[in-house]
Amino acid sequence: MMLMSTLTSHSRTITVRLPEALADEIEAESRTRGVSKSDIVRERLERAREVENLPPGLADIADVIGAADSLPSDVSARKKEYLRLWGYGRKRHR
Repeated sequence: MMLMSTLTSHSRTITVRLPEALADEIEAESRTRGVSKSDIVRERLERAREVENLPPGLADIADVIGAADSLPSDVSARKKEYLRLWGYGRKRHR
């Protein structure tokens, strides 16, 4: 992801019109994260450019890569252990 420190005096300003829903989404994310709307737009554009360079199969799932940050790093190798640990497969009381 692009770091804001990479911005230099070579940056240019452009104006774009966005659908209201998208503008609201960017504004909300900006407030939540405490960064500028410009930062959000730059990050999203950079992410979209990175997705274009992925192999075809990976590009299809690029939006969910990294979406499970709170899971253990070895969850794919030990999925059965974690499923048991988290209670999957147990009979539920009715």
